Amino acid sequence: MTQQNIKAVVFDWAGTVMDFGSCAPMGAFVRLFEKFNIKLTIEQARAPMGMAKLDHIKALLAIPEVNQQWQKVYGKKPTDKEAETLYEVFTPMNAEVVGDFADFIPGTLELINQLRQKGMKIGSTTGYNRPIMEKLIPIAAKAGYSPDSIVCAGDLAAGRPSPLMMYQTFAELGVWPPRSVVKVDDTIVGIEEGLNAGTWTVAVAISGNEVGLSLKEWSALASEVQQNLREKAYKKMQASGAHYVIDTVADLPAVLESIERRMQEGGTPG
Repeated sequence: MTQQNIKAVVFDWAGTVMDFGSCAPMGAFVRLFEKFNIKLTIEQARAPMGMAKLDHIKALLAIPEVNQQWQKVYGKKPTDKEAETLYEVFTPMNAEVVGDFADFIPGTLELINQLRQKGMKIGSTTGYNRPIMEKLIPIAAKAGYSPDSIVCAGDLAAGRPSPLMMYQTFAELGVWPPRSVVKVDDTIVGIEEGLNAGTWTVAVAISGNEVGLSLKEWSALASEVQQNLREKAYKKMQASGAHYVIDTVADLPAVLESIERRMQEGGTPG
């Protein structure tokens, strides 16, 4: 890069920099609803991924099939009160397993080192709340990943797709304007978070929620099956409005070069 225009890159966590396939929350959501005698599929559990976990639970309760099950079991529609009860049970369940899915997505640590060498700051926002992140932060730090800013769901009045967590990140990193920041995420609401904050956005298609497979599962697929899944995921993430779509964060350097060129030519995210 001949001229530095990007001041910071803000990453999501699960499915973006670690936990290939964003698997940690899924089993916890399914087991959570089982505790309340409600059957939830993995596909249903994944649909609101990226939201703050309380909002995620509210979205799950609003799914017609789930809502009908709840009414059948409890004789009434679930309310915010029930969602909050579920959330209180969910947080320790997710915190208990999050460390089991803390492997970094290949290329992540090398990428972070490259960005720091270029003088860029590293931010992060997440749909995980602070208690869950308190389990994950020291694991990541021990492996060599310590973002300059970590903003969690629940830290502010609203989570994704609002831009508030990004605004907090700008303040903590001391970076502005928003067009000097790149947001990288594997969920649609995470991309919307970046767009609403006025940043460049890069969607991660393969390592995240859209494909939803572990690295081992993905690697075991035949190439034609991988390509079909890739095309489907790319199409959905492109429809989210992301400026760029890549397989994993290992592909980010070329995209940052492209963004730099566009910025030097006067381009903006808008």
